[in-house]
Amino acid sequence: MRIISHIEDLRAQLSGQTRIAFVPTMGNLHEGHLSLMRLAAKHGDPVVASIFVNRLQFGPNEDFDKYPRTFQSDAMRLEKEHVYALFAPTEQDLYPEPQTYRIQPPTQLGDILEGEFRPGFFQGVCTVVLKLFSCVQPRVAVFGKKDYQQLMIIRAMCRQLALPVEIIAAETVRDADGLALSSRNQYLSSEERAEAPRLYAQLNQMRAQIIANREQVAQNLRQLEDTAMQHLAEHGWAPDYMTIRRQKDLLAPTAQEVLANEPLVILAAARLGVTRLIDNLEV
Repeated sequence: MRIISHIEDLRAQLSGQTRIAFVPTMGNLHEGHLSLMRLAAKHGDPVVASIFVNRLQFGPNEDFDKYPRTFQSDAMRLEKEHVYALFAPTEQDLYPEPQTYRIQPPTQLGDILEGEFRPGFFQGVCTVVLKLFSCVQPRVAVFGKKDYQQLMIIRAMCRQLALPVEIIAAETVRDADGLALSSRNQYLSSEERAEAPRLYAQLNQMRAQIIANREQVAQNLRQLEDTAMQHLAEHGWAPDYMTIRRQKDLLAPTAQEVLANEPLVILAAARLGVTRLIDNLEV
C-alpha cells in the first residue's frame, strides 16, 4: 500500500486510473470502516482511502484536538484489506491557504437535525469531500448509512454539481448488542457502554410501532417521538432529537403519507455522559 501526503504525488500515482473506488475517513478505524473498504472493492479498482481529521467540520466547543488519531494501526488495517493507496494529507497539504471558498448545502436539508445542533458541520463536510474528490478523482465513493443526513447531502451535492462520482451507501455495522460502531464509542465509560444500546433499542421499538399500526401512529407522530425522548432522558441521556422523517428529503411526513406507506427513517442523536451518539433506522 502506498501512503501519500501530497496532492501532486497522489495525482501522479493515480494517473490513468478510471475505476477508482474511494473511501474518505477521519481515521481511528474500526470494523465499520473496514466494511466500507470491502464494499468499495466490489464497485471499483483500485481502492483508495483517505485519513484526514477535518477541522472545518468541528465546532468551537467540539473534540477536534481530542479526536482519536491512530495512524500507524490504521495503516496496518488498510494494508490487510488490500487498499491500494492511502491519502494522508496534513492540513498544510489540503489547505495550503485559508479555505475561503466553501460549499454550503441548502438550508432545508443542511440546517435541520445535525445541521441545527452542529452549525457549520455540513458546510465543512461538503467542502472537504469535494476537495478530496478533486484530489482522488474517483468513479465511486462509499459512505456509511450511520451518517444518514451526511450521505443524503453528499449524494445531492454530486447530483447538483454534476460530479462524475457514484455514491454507494453502506449499511451500518453494529456490535452484537446493537450499538452502531463509531470512533467516539471509546469515550464511553464501562457503565455508559452498557447503557448505550438503548438508543438502537428505542429506534427498533418506534419502527415496530409504525409497522404495527400506521393509522394510530399517523395521528400521533409527535407523541411517539416525545415518548422516546422522555424514555432516554429517564435513563440518563440528554437527547437532541428522536424524529420520524421521510427518507427522500428528511422532512416530517404528513399523516396521509404515513398511511400511504411513505418510506420513512427514524433519526436520533443523544448525549450519554460526554459522548454524543447518533443512529437511525429505515422503515
